[in-house]
Amino acid sequence: MQTKKIALIWFKTNLRLSDNECLFRAIAENDEVIPFYCLDDHLFQTTKLGFKKAGGFRLKFLKESLQQLDTDLRKAGSGLLLLNGIPEKEIFRLAKEQGAQSVYAEKEVAPEELSTALKVEAELLKLNCPLLNFECRNLLHSSDIPFTISQLPDVFTEFRKRTEKTVIIRPVFPKPSTIASPPVAALNLTLLDELISGDIMIDSRAAIQFKGGAEAAHQRLQHYFYQTKGLSTYKETRNGMVGEGYSSKFSAWLALGCISAKEIYTEVKAYEALYGANDSTYWLIFELLWRDYFGFCMEKNGVRYFSRSATQQPKATNPEKFDAELNKWINGQTGIPFIDANMIELKLTGFMSNRGRQNVASYLCNDLKLDWRYGAAYFEQQLVDYDVCNNWGNWAYLAGVGNDPRANRYFNITKQAANYDADGSFQRLWLN
Repeated sequence: MQTKKIALIWFKTNLRLSDNECLFRAIAENDEVIPFYCLDDHLFQTTKLGFKKAGGFRLKFLKESLQQLDTDLRKAGSGLLLLNGIPEKEIFRLAKEQGAQSVYAEKEVAPEELSTALKVEAELLKLNCPLLNFECRNLLHSSDIPFTISQLPDVFTEFRKRTEKTVIIRPVFPKPSTIASPPVAALNLTLLDELISGDIMIDSRAAIQFKGGAEAAHQRLQHYFYQTKGLSTYKETRNGMVGEGYSSKFSAWLALGCISAKEIYTEVKAYEALYGANDSTYWLIFELLWRDYFGFCMEKNGVRYFSRSATQQPKATNPEKFDAELNKWINGQTGIPFIDANMIELKLTGFMSNRGRQNVASYLCNDLKLDWRYGAAYFEQQLVDYDVCNNWGNWAYLAGVGNDPRANRYFNITKQAANYDADGSFQRLWLN
């Protein structure tokens, strides 16, 4: 008698049904699949730099995204199992319990995430159950770019020029209408509810009220592209700082994979067919390529993106002074209005504009000369749109330890404030 082929699908930062190769392959290659998400114990711990891995804004968004994923899976006849604990132990236990012959997962490139995946893979081998990895994050597939990851150009412009005209974007994987699964128990969010304090209220001044999940992601896309046609002026407005319309705001949904880069690209092309292509429609794809580049850089040499800069003082030299300056930066008490307004926005909403991020990072690295990794770790805790490659890659870039390590990427804060908040409306919004 032939046994059923059963596979587990490990959802991580690909919390969607459409354009999900893990899900697509698992359904095609097995009789039954069991989707799950593992709440890693490490997510709730304080790191050696003194910050939580994930603060309240991120956890709230994650909870909403998992609820939406579970709803979507149940419409297709399945559901989401929520595990909690040490991934290699919990996933081994589930695979053994269900008699799974394989586990389908998103490919990892950053050091901590890669380490976790390797531990899970080693445990699963004891069950002769392979961990199968698929690329779900990027617009470009690594096997389609015209160089190996080890030969990745050190400068983004060269990467862009060598890929954007030659690499064909792969088609979006279709959303499955039915998913064969054994009965899946109701989603249990008790742990997340306990961890998310009841006072996670987004400040009324927030640029946008983020809600997790694929449905909200696609609503935002429809709103930004078709209801407001914001895409047609994206390049002119993207350095704005007040309100929801100055940029796409897709970053949070991209970070958890509620929507994919390929889905956005495909919709840009559809929009261009209707309303015409211009510099702005191109610029959104340009930004998706930057996102890819940080992912490939992390894959090429992840360790460098977590290394201290020689030009910035370590905490050990004068811990009391270091903590005092860092806390003033975190709480928006530096005395520099443009920096303080941005930091208060981040503290109260979990979000900050791209222009703001570059300025506050430059200020920490170049003016305060503090170890940049503390700033990156605070962002990791605080940002609703935290993405390991983007966050640590951008910070390392500004600190001069990433790719293209030109010394001193200094932002003149007074000039930046005059250029990007000329009427002072952003500073008034957050400092009053």
